[in-house]
Amino acid sequence: MTAETLVLFNVDAHGVATITLNRPEKYNAFTKDMIVRWGALLEQCESDPKIRVVVLTGAGKAFCSGGDISVQKERANNDALERKDFLWRHVHKIAFIMERMDKPTIAAINGTARGAGLDMALMCDLRLMADSAMVAESYINVGLIAGDGGTYYLPRIIGTPRALELFWTGRAIGSEEALRIGLVNNVAAPDQLMAATYELARAIASQPFEAVRAYKRSVYQGLSMPLAAHLDMVSSHTSILRDTPDHRARVAAFLERKRPAK
Repeated sequence: MTAETLVLFNVDAHGVATITLNRPEKYNAFTKDMIVRWGALLEQCESDPKIRVVVLTGAGKAFCSGGDISVQKERANNDALERKDFLWRHVHKIAFIMERMDKPTIAAINGTARGAGLDMALMCDLRLMADSAMVAESYINVGLIAGDGGTYYLPRIIGTPRALELFWTGRAIGSEEALRIGLVNNVAAPDQLMAATYELARAIASQPFEAVRAYKRSVYQGLSMPLAAHLDMVSSHTSILRDTPDHRARVAAFLERKRPAK
């Protein structure tokens, strides 16, 4: 299979792009070729003004089971620097693109997400999960630590104590627990997951786009800013947004609705 068939891509009329990992017979375990195309598609989403929201999901019964172990065995004889370089130049590229992209990203966790597969879902802003799916930070089971950003994202999402428990035990959790601890935003039946995901994605896509992007920048940048710097930043965003056509049109529509009938 070619990289184009291993990672599918489409954009709907609402500006919602979908990236689908399409290696179901291998539980969507990713290869280098898949990572390269995945990164290129994310960069396309980042630069295309017609794309307003990005959805990531998997084909078949899995979201993503992480890196392909059989391919990893082929690199077993590489030295430590070569192994680190592979992660840095290829796998980690996904995290770097996701960090700088100021468009909303949603993971539709349709099935199992383990190891780096779960880490990839954690990189997204929002996560929806099929009620039959299971997720796990399973690295500890092979004597490793999360190498794809899990130790960065998971504590920020669910808190340090819960994250450490999942890292140290490697246990899989279902949708009910994932929702309870805040790992996912919502849960749906498997046959309703994509409909629920697109309903949310299109609702976001319909909002004033520059305000959506400013919210994402403000929230993530604010996590590492003192209050004064953050308020300085958002005052600039607010002042700029007041000049946008979306803001002016929405205010005009609001005032029109409030105008007394003659």
